[in-house]
Amino acid sequence: MNWRFPLYARFLIWFGLNLLLLAAVLVALVRTEFRIESLLSTLAADRVQPVADVIVSELRSRPQEQWSGILKRFEEAYGARFSLLDDRNELLAGAPVTLPEVVRNRLPGMPPRGGTEFNPGPPPNPGDPPDGPGPERRGGLRRPGGGPRPGAAPLFFRTREPAGYWAVIRAPLTPPESGRPSMGRLVVFSQSLSAGGLFLDPTPWLWAAGLVLTLSALWWIPFVSSITRSIRQMTAATERIAEGRFDIQVNERRRDELGRLGGAINRMSVRLSSFVTGQKRFLGDAAHELCSPLARMEMALGILESRVDASDRDYVGDVRDEVRHMSRLVDELLQFSKAGLRPRDSVLQTVDLRPLIDRILDREGPAPEGITVTPFPPLAVQAQPELLERAIGNLVRNAIRYAGKHGQITLSAAVVGSHVHLCIADVGPGVPATDLARLGEPFFRPDTARTQETGGTGLGLAIVRTCMEACGGRVSFENRSPQGFLATLTLDQARP
Repeated sequence: MNWRFPLYARFLIWFGLNLLLLAAVLVALVRTEFRIESLLSTLAADRVQPVADVIVSELRSRPQEQWSGILKRFEEAYGARFSLLDDRNELLAGAPVTLPEVVRNRLPGMPPRGGTEFNPGPPPNPGDPPDGPGPERRGGLRRPGGGPRPGAAPLFFRTREPAGYWAVIRAPLTPPESGRPSMGRLVVFSQSLSAGGLFLDPTPWLWAAGLVLTLSALWWIPFVSSITRSIRQMTAATERIAEGRFDIQVNERRRDELGRLGGAINRMSVRLSSFVTGQKRFLGDAAHELCSPLARMEMALGILESRVDASDRDYVGDVRDEVRHMSRLVDELLQFSKAGLRPRDSVLQTVDLRPLIDRILDREGPAPEGITVTPFPPLAVQAQPELLERAIGNLVRNAIRYAGKHGQITLSAAVVGSHVHLCIADVGPGVPATDLARLGEPFFRPDTARTQETGGTGLGLAIVRTCMEACGGRVSFENRSPQGFLATLTLDQARP
């Protein structure tokens, strides 16, 4: 099966892949060029510090026995783990926690890694603030270039074992039981980047991403739709032209390659219509001019047959048969040209199918094995009665000629949507599969029909196709399984 992939879907998929590529580049940029700790420090500091201030304020106003309950309340609110450690990283309250090595190495007051020097510094003076003295007196981490690492701002870390995100905030504590100030660390751990909205609230980012996606779609979809709409219109036009229907015009007002292509299709349809109409007109005129001499020749042969000797009458009979064959060919040429030259916009009439079929069967005569008409409700179609009768008559005649001796010929009709399908089926040898697409071409006959005894002129199915086009319908041919042939006429159903 040759599966087709619409161009419109390709555009949309390409657009989606473009967005995914941009998102992947952004994520890679964040993970490599910018460390996640820097991103969190930028985005989450203003969110974490106010919450930490509230927690520290409650802790300082309550006895130490209630600290774990306070941290538990915030843990339930944010879905993260809250722990309070002293300056030696021993648990004071909250959930038990084991700081990963990467976190311990980067906290002030812990053994450093990577060339960072730890300087405990002199003990604080009684008048120093809770956060400790200035850099010249306060212990902490010193960078290789000198100067302590700031300790008051929240510190953010990302670890792989365990996988999650950490925030460490300095917490100046003065428990009621002790009259001296003390310094602690509030540690928050979350397995998700958002931490229930404490570290990062994804809602504004999702809204921003949705807005970007919506604006991009509103920007791209009209452009893509205009291209695919023009392509669909041109595809439908070329399909109609391939079926021999040249009364089609496509939009050529676009100022791009599609507009030029539309103009070329319109000019091609006009030229082809002129060529085909001229050819049919020539065939009709030639056939009309041949009718009179052929009629006179047949009349003369009849007179000659009555006057010649008995031994010569067979020769005269052979000539008369050839003249009659030529007369049938000229008559079919005349019918073909008349059907093709009939105006496309001629007024169609309401035609009752069953009386028309009965009249055709009475005229054509029964097949050797019989013709069966499957019962169907009264149906009426929009058509030209003369042309529709000629089309059905040709199909019935072909079925009798090529498949009548093989079994029943069946006629059936059914309504499909707003159309009526009239089917003529037989159980004969059918047509070679390679010839099905060419059925209906003028003077084309399948190999199985090219005999003097059974083969016609090759215009019967061409006349059927031309008559159906003049009636605003179409005809299709196919082989049946396991054997047989099916011709389907499709016409618009007449409205009551």
